[in-house]
Amino acid sequence: MCAVAAACVVGPEASASVAEARQKPAAHGRQLRVDDTVGDLLGHPALAGFGRLLLPWDDRRADPTLRLRDIGALLPYHTHVDPAVVVSSLNRMVDDAAAGRVVFHDVYTTAEKEAEPSRRNAGLFHFRGKPGAPFAVIAPGGGFAYVGSVHEGFPYADEISARGYHAFVLKYRAGQGGRVATEDLAAALTYIVRNAGALDVSTAGYSLWGSSAGARMAAAVASHGAARFGGAAMPRPAAVVLLYTGHAEVAPQEPPTFVAVGDDDGIAPPTVMARRVERLRQSGTDVVFHRYPGVGHGFGLGVGTSAEGWLADAVRFWTAHIDRRGPNDEQESGR
Repeated sequence: MCAVAAACVVGPEASASVAEARQKPAAHGRQLRVDDTVGDLLGHPALAGFGRLLLPWDDRRADPTLRLRDIGALLPYHTHVDPAVVVSSLNRMVDDAAAGRVVFHDVYTTAEKEAEPSRRNAGLFHFRGKPGAPFAVIAPGGGFAYVGSVHEGFPYADEISARGYHAFVLKYRAGQGGRVATEDLAAALTYIVRNAGALDVSTAGYSLWGSSAGARMAAAVASHGAARFGGAAMPRPAAVVLLYTGHAEVAPQEPPTFVAVGDDDGIAPPTVMARRVERLRQSGTDVVFHRYPGVGHGFGLGVGTSAEGWLADAVRFWTAHIDRRGPNDEQESGR
């Protein structure tokens, strides 16, 4: 268990179970508050070793005096950022790290990071579910310029894990375009599958979740498979959950798809998503499509809006399809 929280970081060269066996009890579980600052977050001992990766931007230094209640200022493409929700999900990681649980996983080896230093900005945050339960991988949005994990990553994962499933939030490399970000998603999936025993997750019936730019990544891997983007061959997901994205491609075989968007979205117009939904339905894909009135782009959990509650609907959609999987679903996506 983590004597220092930096010990709560694990990479592909050491399994989670080995790392946990070597950790020692920690006493760094002070809860964050909305009136704490970004500096308090970055300096929190439970988050040492990965604290900077919690924040959206890779290429700029956040104002350490910024209050967490104003963290929405770091998310220009997002709306309805609820500081209490953000801080609650951050405190889940504080609690886990303080209890000695592995919170952050490197998905690239030391050699891979030395070969491409920007890979140091990629990894996975693990929100635990029940032992042996299926997992979800969540790719937040941010226009590939930043990664909005604090709004549409950690809060989603906290809700999903509360329902008994494992949830991993992907921190991908920002500012390098969609291909590089999607390669990080493929590497993350490969890491989870190869370390499933140590992570205590089931690889059957996993799901991919993405919002905005992250939805483009999730849809690309769901359509074509992780191997197309440098990852390992693996079964297609039981379901994919896509929020407010302009992604339009439809592959010959697509997994069951849950889609949600706000009617007032000016970045990912609902009409664009509706056209893809229709093409998916024509190809025989099971699709659920929600359009929420009075809601714009980047609404996250949508607390206090007509979109509130969408995540519970998405989890129900996913779990229904876990039980419907057949032998064809063991083929890799896109093959």
